Order: sequence, then C-alpha cells, then structure tokens
Amino acid sequence: MSGRARLTLCAVAATLMASCALLPLVTPATWLLQAAVLLAIQSGVGAAARRVPLARPLTVAAQALVTLVLLTLLFAREQALVGLVPGPEAFGHFGDLLRTGADDVGRYAIPAPLSDGIRLMVIGSVLVIGLAVDTLAVTYRNAAPAGLPLLALYSVAAGLSTGATDWLWFLVAAAGYLMLLLAEGRERLSQWGRVFGGGPRAPGAQPGPVAPVRTGRRIGMAALGVALVVPLLPLPAIQGGLLDGTGTGVGAGNGSGGTISAVNPLVSLRDSLNVDEDRTVLTLRTNAAGVSDMYLRIVSLDDFDGTTWKPAKRHIVAVPDEFPSPTGLGPGVKRTEITTRIAAAPGYAQDWLPMPYPPSGVQIKGNWRYEPVGMTLVGDHGQNTSGKTYQVKSLDVQPTAEQLASAPEAPGSVRSTYTKVPDSLPPVVAQQAREITKGATSDYEKAVALQDYFAVTGGFEYDTEVEVGSGTNAIARFLRDKQGFCVHFSFAMAAMARTLGIPARVAVGFAPGTTQTDGSVAVGLKDAHAWPELYFEGVGWTRFEPTPTRGSTPTYTLPDTSGQAVPDLPQASRSADAAPSAQPSSSTSCSAQDKKLEGCAQALPLDEAQQGGGGPRWYAIAGWTLLGAAVLAVPLLPMLWRLRRRAVRLASAQHSSSVPSGPPAGGRGGGGGADGRRPEESRPGVLLDVPPGEAGAAAAGHVLAVWRELTDTAWDYGIEPNEALTPRRAAARIVRIGELDETVGRSVHRVAGAVEQVLFAPEPRAEAGLADEVRTVRAALRDRVSWTTRVRAVVAPRSAIRAVWDLSDRWTAAKASWATRLATLTHRPPSHHQSS
Repeated sequence: MSGRARLTLCAVAATLMASCALLPLVTPATWLLQAAVLLAIQSGVGAAARRVPLARPLTVAAQALVTLVLLTLLFAREQALVGLVPGPEAFGHFGDLLRTGADDVGRYAIPAPLSDGIRLMVIGSVLVIGLAVDTLAVTYRNAAPAGLPLLALYSVAAGLSTGATDWLWFLVAAAGYLMLLLAEGRERLSQWGRVFGGGPRAPGAQPGPVAPVRTGRRIGMAALGVALVVPLLPLPAIQGGLLDGTGTGVGAGNGSGGTISAVNPLVSLRDSLNVDEDRTVLTLRTNAAGVSDMYLRIVSLDDFDGTTWKPAKRHIVAVPDEFPSPTGLGPGVKRTEITTRIAAAPGYAQDWLPMPYPPSGVQIKGNWRYEPVGMTLVGDHGQNTSGKTYQVKSLDVQPTAEQLASAPEAPGSVRSTYTKVPDSLPPVVAQQAREITKGATSDYEKAVALQDYFAVTGGFEYDTEVEVGSGTNAIARFLRDKQGFCVHFSFAMAAMARTLGIPARVAVGFAPGTTQTDGSVAVGLKDAHAWPELYFEGVGWTRFEPTPTRGSTPTYTLPDTSGQAVPDLPQASRSADAAPSAQPSSSTSCSAQDKKLEGCAQALPLDEAQQGGGGPRWYAIAGWTLLGAAVLAVPLLPMLWRLRRRAVRLASAQHSSSVPSGPPAGGRGGGGGADGRRPEESRPGVLLDVPPGEAGAAAAGHVLAVWRELTDTAWDYGIEPNEALTPRRAAARIVRIGELDETVGRSVHRVAGAVEQVLFAPEPRAEAGLADEVRTVRAALRDRVSWTTRVRAVVAPRSAIRAVWDLSDRWTAAKASWATRLATLTHRPPSHHQSS
C-alpha cells in the first residue's frame, strides 16, 4: 500500500473515531454504518482524482459534488432528477428535513430517536468534517490543521452530552488524530527515511534524516488541549428535551452554596405538547386520597420583565433532611402529609426535579442542591433525572374559600418582589384586569374572577399551535386573539394579578397524569403544563388553573368548598381520577420506537424490595470488570512493550558474549579454564574472536540490538536519535547532550566501537559486557533528569513508537507474502502441446 493510500485510510478512520462521540446522542447507532460507507465513497473519489491527477481545487470540488449526490440518493431521491441529480425541489426537501431535525433536537431527550431530520444532520456533519479532514491531510498534505475539524466534531458532541464516559470518546478521537499525524509524517518523508529517525532495516543500509515534525506535534498537542477545554464551556444542549433550558446543572458543587442562573424553562414546552405520539416520562405511586390535584412542580418563574417569566437567580444549598415550613403557611390551615415515589424514564433528562408542592422531604441519590425560596431541587454539574427513582414527602394543603378571602395583606418583602410590573407592560393588561375584577372585595375574589374569565366566561380557546410570542405586546395580543395554551393563560393571569397588587408567579411542571390499572399514575409529555401561583398570607403560595380543558379546578376556588355545588366548567381533557380503564390510555401507549428508547416507565412499587432485579447479573459484572481492566491496561501498553523489548535486547547481548566461538580464525588455539570456558569470556572488555558464517552474523545482530537499546534509552530521556550520524558521531552527541561524565562516556563509545567493529571490520568480533555498559548509561541518564521525565521515560517512553513501525512493517511483509503466494497459485504452467 502506498503512503498516500495509507494516509487516506487514516483520514477516514480518524473521522469515524471522532464521530463516535455522537453515539450517546442518537439511537439506534445504525447511522454510523451509513456514514462510514458514504465516507469511504467520498474518500475513494478523492483518491481517484488525485491519481489522475486533478488540480487540488478540482479534487475537492469532485468530492463535494459526489457527497451531495450521495446525500440526495439517501434523503431526497424522490425529489431529485433520476434519483441522483438534486434540483430546487430536492434542496427544498433538504431544508424541510433540517428544520424538522432542529425541532426534534429540542423536542427529544438524549438519546434522541433517529428521525430523518436528525439522521441528515448527523450524517451530513460527519461527511462535511470528513471532506475537510481529507482535504487538509491528504489533498494538501498537512495533517496537523486537520485536527481542528475533528476537534469541532468532538467538542460539539461533548458539549451536548452529559454522559460519564465522555473521556473515553476523547481518547478515541485523540488516538485517531495522532494516528493521522503519524501516517502523514511517514508518507511525507518516506523517501528520506523514518519520521522519528527510524533505523535501517539491514546492516550497512543507508539511514535517512530525521523528520522535522516538531511543529506538527505542537499543533496537535495544542488541538488536543483545546479539546479538553472546549467541552467545559457552555454549549447549547438537547439533553433536557421537555422544558429544556432550565439550567445546566449549576451550583457550588460542595454542598456549601452557590447560585442558579435565571434561565427560561419554557423553550420547548409547546413542542412537547404537540408531539405526534405521547411518551410516558414519569411514573408515580402515592398514598394520597386522590390524584386530581397531584401536580408535579419543576420550577417557579418569579422574574417578570414584561416579555417573559423566568426563575430569578437564587442561592442554593445542600439538600436538608427536613424541609422548612412553606412561606406564609399558617397553623390554622388543614394539611396532610403524603408520600409519593416517582420514577423518571431513562430518556427524560431534566435538570430540575419534578415534585408535588410544597415538599417536606426528598430521598434521592446523586448530586442535587436545594433552592429554599422556590423549594425546588436542581442538579449540580450535569446531574439530571434520567432513570432516577426518588421519594418525596409533601403537604396536601387544603385551605377553604373563607380562609383565602380573609387573608391579611402580604408582608412588604413579598409584595415588593412579587408585584413588580415593568413599565413596558401595555396599559391594556392592567385596564382589562380591573374590568374583570370589578366588584370584587378581596384579593381572593379577584383571583377567582381572573381564573373564571380565562377558563369559562372569556371565550378563550386552548390551542397548542399558537406561538408563545415575544416582546412587550405578547400578553396584549393574547388577550385580543383569545387563543393560546397554558403558557399564555398562566402568563396573562399572573401579570394581571400583579397589576392588581396580588403577589404572583408562574409554576412549570406537569398536570395530573393518568391512573393505570395497577394503581400507578403515568405522566406523559403532553401533560407538560404551566399554571399561576398567587400568594395569600396564612396559606402561602396557592395554585390556580386558568387554562381551559387542562388540569383540574382547585376546590377552594369554587363557591361551596364542600364540593356539593360544582359550576358547569369545561371538563379536563383527561380526568386524572377517573376509573381505571382496561385499555392503555393515549398518554401511556408505548410504541416500538419508545420501547427501543426505553421511554416507557414501568409501574413503580412503593416497596423497594419489590423492584426486583436482585442486583446486576454475573455476566454484567464480568463484562464491566474486563472493560475496567482493559481501560487500565491500554495506557500501560507502551511501558510493557518497552520493558519487554529492553529485556530481549540485553538478554541477547548476554547470550552472544557466552556463546563459544569454536576454533579461532587463522588457526589460533585457545586454552580452556577449569570450567571449560576460555578465560577471556569472563572478563568484560576483551574482544572475542568470531568466526565467519552464521555465528558471526548472529553476534553482529546482537551488537546492533544493544546499540539500538542504547539510542532508544537516550531517546526516552529526551535525546532524539539522529540516524544520519555514524555510530561514533552519534555516541559523541549522546555524551554531549546528556552531559555524561568521562566514565559513562567511555561506556557509550565502547558500544559504538563494537557497532563499527561488527559493521566494518573484515573479520567482525563481538565484545562482551555491552549489556552492562547500557545499564550504566541508563542509570546516568536517569540521574540527570527531572522526576517528570523519569516517569515519562517509564510510563510513556518515546521509543515505543517503534511498536507501530514494527506492526506496519509486518503488515507490509505479510501482504507481500500473500501476493507472492497468490501469484504462484494463479500461475499457469506452460502447455506441453505444440501448435501444428
């Protein structure tokens, strides 16, 4: 295989290895096989164009054109001419797929399903990165900058992912890049010799010069360093899916405090409500008497800037064992403590913890922090709800209408914070609030009048297709058009309540789910909801439900709190406390795709002992053990290879010095000692006669192995070899750079002299004791360097790169051998028949 072909294969492999960082984001992983095939075709076109040869820009253009045709064949075949040539209709289809993919990214949690839009985004990105890498590394023969597109691919994937194995994908991507650098260096300087100063393959072969690759290595190491830093930067993520944007797992990280940022958790709520097929994200069991009021609250939005609501920046602390009493709740209000166990689906990765409000205690594993004002839990540095099972103790507060109507004025601190209305709010909002509540004598009556206006008497329609809206006129536009969904209703009622002097905020979470036949409650994506909370002194923050056909109307907002008189209100779209049905509801139906994504949560027993499993299987333990051992062993492979190579080389030197050489050349005799050996063999430093033939060749090989060990040892300690020098000049260079004293210098020169002896003397003679000389030099080099260089020389020796070279040579030799055998098998013997 030529050097250019090898470099092309390395470019493809490096791109695919970096693309592996995308595997945790999308499932199933079949897209990687498709990308590999398309990438191979793209690179093959480049190789053919370079072989013609075409000009470099034309080569890149040909690859880009083929890439476009391949994407058209895969994604827009029906819209293209003859299924291959893209036209305006095909490009329009590409745009639609990309928009759909962007919507899916915001809609689904990690791992997202492999929709056509997401598949186009992923495969297209890999092909674009692959084209950039092939162009830089192969067409323009500059592999070092090719690390930048690889870095971009890995960094985006790492920024989106919150998995604990991101470091493994970094190692894979880094290995691919380093392999590309090595292949480029070998191909560029193949006509000169080895990239890192590899030695000749046979005694007497002319060595080549050392490759000047320091600049490339520096660029490579800088790119790898950036790859470690970039994933730590804040990047847009898709891990939340539902209500994404609530945060990225913030906090001090040590349980002693920190803050949570003011971010908007309503980015994809509308998309979640509009999913074609509902998906269960939470399953719960509770000992509450009923679940019609079982709202799961995620976070409260208390900062209103006239455009939108968002959670204010709050101080967070460690999760307390027992939560404090809710703000404003007095002793005279009836309450019951209930216990709820909640299981989040593996695909639902929410940074905030859904809980009934107000919570009094939470049992959950992981890194979580507590925000006292909103009484919420937020994940710390990447912690989320995916696959979590937790238990919440909460209060079922049951105020009466009389208690709310007679509530005293809220404290000044509450009023000053939660009645702020920006000057940019259109006057029509306050004006219409006063008209709706005309005649009301208390804040409670005003709140009920606002709720009834939106839910019953105002003529509003529930429509999830309406845009959320932005700008200061969004609420006024909603009041005029009277169409929207929970975001519009809750925003408008809370804003109006503030204009009336009633402390208000917006809560985001889930409306009551659907009761299942086994008694559990399933909460789906379409249960995502937002509702206003108003403050009443003595009761605290109190839920209202202005959205028609959603949730349940609080009993304390009805004229008769005994529940005997119920006004003719629109019924909820799904009654949470209805009789269980034998058929699965729409929210809990689980498609084959959802099962594959593990998006369907099972019923959660309150007793942990009933959850089954009995711990991990033995084969799982064995598999993880082997994987852990492999992860630990792979970084040690260079050290193990180097130790083995040193032992073999020095052992061969010892063996060569102890092999009897037989009768000396020239008819000289040799006496023997009492033990049958010649006396000279036991004294290091005395030359032994080596007869010509196989014994002489073996001795020469042993001496050359010792010389290679000496130069590799110097390389490990920072003295890069220069194979262009003679052994004598190379020895002088090692002594000079290594600052070795006279005694150690003599050892170096003695080994070099032995090399010259076996290479150039008419009758080569091996010298004994060379292995001890190498050990002396190694000890001297080790003593003169810093401890970091000592550790690197052992754990990550520079000379271990020879292992890669050896594998490459063996592979080349094996191919040549098989080619020879194939030619022999296919050779037709000459015919014995003569033509007439």
